[in-house]
Amino acid sequence: MQFAASTVSLTVDDVTASQEFLTAHLGYTVQQAADGFASLSRPDAVDIVLLARGTQVLPPEQRDRHAGGVILAFTLAAGLEDQQKRLHDAGVRITMPLREEPWGERLFQVTDPNGVIVQFVEWAAPDTV
Repeated sequence: MQFAASTVSLTVDDVTASQEFLTAHLGYTVQQAADGFASLSRPDAVDIVLLARGTQVLPPEQRDRHAGGVILAFTLAAGLEDQQKRLHDAGVRITMPLREEPWGERLFQVTDPNGVIVQFVEWAAPDTV
């Protein structure tokens, strides 16, 4: 099996709010959009589809689900502190400040207007863990 792409589909209350957050702060671009739908991409990350909660294109048992419990995680090659500062300076609320776990994971989190948690990760060099 060979995949052509990877996409995460998130069901949210306000598609426009998440779309604007992801394009303004994470560098995503809109590939397609319509009422209650947006398809976003960037060349170095997973594509994201946003669907309005209650949309009829989903099976009935999925229509009212929310993206709660999902963490959209992005691993950075470097510059984690710079990204936290950039987002903070842009008015994005840091919902989990930068911290380092004992196993070498350095991370912080922000939350989009729909409650989708976005986590930024950088791994400490193996010899410093």
